[in-house]
Amino acid sequence: MEIGELITFIRVAELESFSEAAEKLFLTQPAISKRIASLESTLGVKLFDRIGRKVQLTEAGERLLPKARKVSNDLDDIKRSMTLQMDDISGLLRISTSHHIGLHRLPKLLKQFQHTYPNAQIDIEFTQSEEAYRKVIQGDVELGIITLNSSPDEHMMSIPIWSDPLKCVVSRDHPLAHESQVDILELSKHQCVLPNENTFTRQIAETVFASHQVKPNVRMNTNNLETLAMLVTIGWGWSLLPSTLVDSQLKVLDLPAFNVERKLGVIHHNRRTLSRAARTFIDMLQKENSLLN
Repeated sequence: MEIGELITFIRVAELESFSEAAEKLFLTQPAISKRIASLESTLGVKLFDRIGRKVQLTEAGERLLPKARKVSNDLDDIKRSMTLQMDDISGLLRISTSHHIGLHRLPKLLKQFQHTYPNAQIDIEFTQSEEAYRKVIQGDVELGIITLNSSPDEHMMSIPIWSDPLKCVVSRDHPLAHESQVDILELSKHQCVLPNENTFTRQIAETVFASHQVKPNVRMNTNNLETLAMLVTIGWGWSLLPSTLVDSQLKVLDLPAFNVERKLGVIHHNRRTLSRAARTFIDMLQKENSLLN
């Protein structure tokens, strides 16, 4: 069994495609098939079912995947630990971040990092904070830059970078738009559009409502903050949005009960040896924090 065979197995499992795995690994599709066939022969089990164009893990493949990922991560740690003393910042840094942070917080930092350390390559994935959190836990990426979870996993290291105040907003023609002040009981009588229940931002909102023994009247859920802003603008209800998304089409309600904010920051697995590129990027984020504060 070769490491290359395990890496190939992981990529095919993640992408559910031999051709996409071949493209990702810069190999031919026959080479991918040969590696998988060799691994299956060595283990004496079938790892994938090929149904039409889709590739699915067998039961044996499902059992192998977490073990293969551990071997791959251990190998990455070995490589990193052997190069930690090098002076240059180079190599691949895998980051997963939310769409909102990627658009509104990271562009300047990413440009600065790439300009200062041209030998470092950043592979950045834009997703939801909760998905980025899961990928860090699983070891798929080195850093996550997300809305921080108020109750992180014991193996997660969280470093707050930005405070992100949340504003309760309505459209300009909403019945509450002309109220000088609104209480949470009155707010609960009106429909709202919020992120899904499994999101860290929604958990903040639910905690505030629960403390007042009321529930939000949710009309629709979506995790895209720009979409939430649009839905509020067209009158579908109130929402909680970061101040960076509040424009002239939205009215911020004076709602003392919702004087809340999210913490945005960087996370990494505390059992993972960080690359020099990752540590340097974290340092840049923390300097950003000190400049803001």
